[in-house]
Amino acid sequence: MTARLHCFGESGNAYKAALTLTLAGYDWEPVFVDFFNGATRTAEFRRLNVMGEVPVLEDEGKVLTQSGAIMYHVVERTGRLGGAAGAGDEVLRWVLWDNHKMSSQAGTVRFLMNFLPEDKRPKEVIAFLQARLRNALQTLESHLQDRDWIAGTDPTIADLSCCGYLYYPEPFGFTRADWPNIDRWLGRIAVLPGWKHPYDLMPGNPSDRARVEETPR
Repeated sequence: MTARLHCFGESGNAYKAALTLTLAGYDWEPVFVDFFNGATRTAEFRRLNVMGEVPVLEDEGKVLTQSGAIMYHVVERTGRLGGAAGAGDEVLRWVLWDNHKMSSQAGTVRFLMNFLPEDKRPKEVIAFLQARLRNALQTLESHLQDRDWIAGTDPTIADLSCCGYLYYPEPFGFTRADWPNIDRWLGRIAVLPGWKHPYDLMPGNPSDRARVEETPR
């Protein structure tokens, strides 16, 4: 039975789940969530996920939310991307670190800088979040010195979690050239069999919405 991932292309957290499903060889399909037109605020969506967020995975009668939970579900089902024996604690440590220290900053500041009207963008908040993001990026940059992957010698969901926002083209305070170790690591992920950019892996991207807005009504 094909699993269904409720997602949209602009969501870095949904990308973590979609990329894990893809690289693990899971049988899945995307279900587009029209976030920018309020889909996650509807009563129908809240019945699916009371948290009102993507990603949401429907798989054989089970509904899972939160990217980390979905990623671990895929690891348990497939035996892939969980790391070598003994690496589990380190994988979990970096998934939790990413959720708290990096993706939380990157996702919020990217939204504020790109998806709010320009006159509503809070400059002081953006500066604060960018400073926190730089600290997180420095942690990751240092960790990737002299190593290929975050936890152990193989790619794991720790890598797929931490990279979730770092392939997006919109400006939010991250430039790959400024972080050579991160840049090399992102390159290694991007040549894994099956890898796709978030806007190619999931439906929905800013150019789609721009075309709709330009269509005469």
